[in-house]
Amino acid sequence: MTGPDVELLPPGTPIDLGNCEREPIHVPGSIQPHGVLLAVTEPDLVVVQVSENLADLVGVAADDALGRQLPEVLGVVAAEAVARSASAFGDLRERNPVEMTLDVEGSPVPVDALLHRVAVGPAEEGSPPTALLVVELEPAYGPRPFSFPNTYQAVRGTLGELNRATSLQELYDITAQAVRELTGFDRVMVYRYDADHNGEVVAEAKAPGLNSFLGLHYPASDIPAQARALYEKNWIRLISDVDYRPVPLRPVLLPLTGQPLDLTLSALRSVSPIHVEYLQNMGVRASMSISLLRAERLWGLIACHHYSGPHAPPYATRAAAEFLGSTLSLRLVDRAEEDEVHRALRVRSTLAWLTAATLDEDRPLADTLLGAPSLLDLLPADGVVVHLQGHRGSRGVPLPDGAAEAIAAWAAGRREDVVATDSLPRSAPELRVPVGPACGVLVLPLPESQYVLWHRAEAVRTVDWGGDPHNKAIAAREGDRVRLSPRKSFARWRETVRDRSEPWTAQELAEVGELRTHLLEALYARSRSIVRAAETLQRSMLTDPPESPRLQVAVRYVPAAREAQVGGDWYDVFGQPDGSTVVVIGDVVGHDTEAAADMAQLRGLLRGIAYASADGPAAVLRRLDGAVAGLGLRTLATVLLARLIPDPAGGALLRWSSAGHLPPLVAQPREGVRTLTTARAELLLGVDPAVRRTESEALLEPGSTLLLYTDGLVERRDQVFDVGVQRLAGELAALRARPVEDLCDDVLDRMLPQGAEDDVALVAVRLRG
Repeated sequence: MTGPDVELLPPGTPIDLGNCEREPIHVPGSIQPHGVLLAVTEPDLVVVQVSENLADLVGVAADDALGRQLPEVLGVVAAEAVARSASAFGDLRERNPVEMTLDVEGSPVPVDALLHRVAVGPAEEGSPPTALLVVELEPAYGPRPFSFPNTYQAVRGTLGELNRATSLQELYDITAQAVRELTGFDRVMVYRYDADHNGEVVAEAKAPGLNSFLGLHYPASDIPAQARALYEKNWIRLISDVDYRPVPLRPVLLPLTGQPLDLTLSALRSVSPIHVEYLQNMGVRASMSISLLRAERLWGLIACHHYSGPHAPPYATRAAAEFLGSTLSLRLVDRAEEDEVHRALRVRSTLAWLTAATLDEDRPLADTLLGAPSLLDLLPADGVVVHLQGHRGSRGVPLPDGAAEAIAAWAAGRREDVVATDSLPRSAPELRVPVGPACGVLVLPLPESQYVLWHRAEAVRTVDWGGDPHNKAIAAREGDRVRLSPRKSFARWRETVRDRSEPWTAQELAEVGELRTHLLEALYARSRSIVRAAETLQRSMLTDPPESPRLQVAVRYVPAAREAQVGGDWYDVFGQPDGSTVVVIGDVVGHDTEAAADMAQLRGLLRGIAYASADGPAAVLRRLDGAVAGLGLRTLATVLLARLIPDPAGGALLRWSSAGHLPPLVAQPREGVRTLTTARAELLLGVDPAVRRTESEALLEPGSTLLLYTDGLVERRDQVFDVGVQRLAGELAALRARPVEDLCDDVLDRMLPQGAEDDVALVAVRLRG
């Protein structure tokens, strides 16, 4: 739950603030007492685990329920309702709750049944995985606020307000107020997390008389990593009474596995005693949290607090609040993606202009990069210094004499393509550079002591914390041991942050990394023979693929033997935040530096559009068509864009879209080689910005090898493409057992025994299985 390097504590280990980040909170072995829980087998519905408080709601003692079938415990009518809902396809939680009435000693008791399944592993060695049906029952006292299918009607007005909102702050404020009106909590806050998981209260709706938490920050340690992981899987969590006594499950361990029941998806899951103590220290009597997600990662929370006593909104109300949270998540993603697309297109346009301008060998590179537009249009900073080919220049706020050279030498010693820090006094105190002009620096070290250096001034800021973040724990003796408990003071604690500039974002680092590639191209083209430049430049533009525990990737680029020039063939492989992998192969029409410049622009544009985007390959190519037309890039190219989405079994779903490129090949572990053709021929990129791109998909089993290639591998003057592709498929079938690195080399040797007549790019991706 906390990552591969963190080992969780065994269940039952005493927990305090010193070890809570290792607490196995998904298997607490108990539930909250405002409902009951039964775990039953399927399809016979035999009860194998139950909460001790079963008799309080159902009228049957926990021990008496174990080993009996569900109709004997809940009654025939209620059990049939559970069975009907459980028999439907899909995620059971999407159909919760099952509204039903129990007959308890002749009295009707309305309840909401919440169903989900838990995988518990094989019952015996070699048998398939099994699952238990978990049935949670909550009493539905009084009239239900509205029927669950009418959740949308309950929040329809708020959805309209969210759609009309013109700023992020409006979105936050509308959601906080709506959730408070819907649920009745005394205080509702919207938290936003930064890159280090520190939280900030960005919106608040509260009862009159409560002090405000708006603008307060809370350290990442308040919500440990395993808790954040739970929030990403179970989007809502209610603690109706903070002072509750946990209700144990019987038996403690599942008879099937000897392990505790995983309550990750449980609505009644008992929470960490550290979290309970934290809430008690804040004076909170009841709480509810709703996850805000972006790309399936926790972006923030809607936190609800109640102070006057226990508070238990019925399930339908909670579901409506969760629906609001999901809607806010979608609107936040829409706004963020819209802003990022506009920013990325502006940056790509500047990068494309600068790249093209560097090809003018009659003008010094330094002058080109400091003209209009300049490097400060590419990357916002207070100043930039360039030292290229013996020319030095700067723009913006100047640095003290010798400071740029000292910083560049320090960066070169790091032996990284891009060196960035937002706190030079902490990263390199020995340089003693004043923080006024250069608290943060980003450096592109280049060959022969050349460099490009951006610098940002110190950005002094104040952060209001909810309590002292540097004194989060209170030590108290309990018997023979000292226990660390959460802080008791949450008063506003102001901290002034110094010696830091505005941070460099991951996207900015990626973009200047691409600029470095283009600068290497320009430098080599100007200072080396064209033959050496062709080989070195292509290597600098076509980087090594990322390492992946699921994939083995090998890439090759072979320049044409008869031409001393940079070609337009390229490949790209990069991971996405959601765990998928994007694989690209392309070929710009034409040769020489113009084709290389077009290739660099297309590669950069495609990366910017595809990275962290939820769009499928066809949609990405459509946006690339639009960008090529909108930016006036007069280029034609074939492109194949694929996305590998892993599955838990070691296989993957392959989705791809082609802009006139050759079909990919898949070597299966046992069943030969498939040629993945599309339903119709596709136009090249750059022909028609309005063309409708299509998308195809295929399931790849573990051990499969995907091969993408450019036409130089299969095209011959004396044969058509189809013959070359068939021959390549035959060679791949014969070589599929080879490691991917050897496979690429052997394919090139067999297909090109006399060398390449045209440039060749090749990508082989094997699912490790």
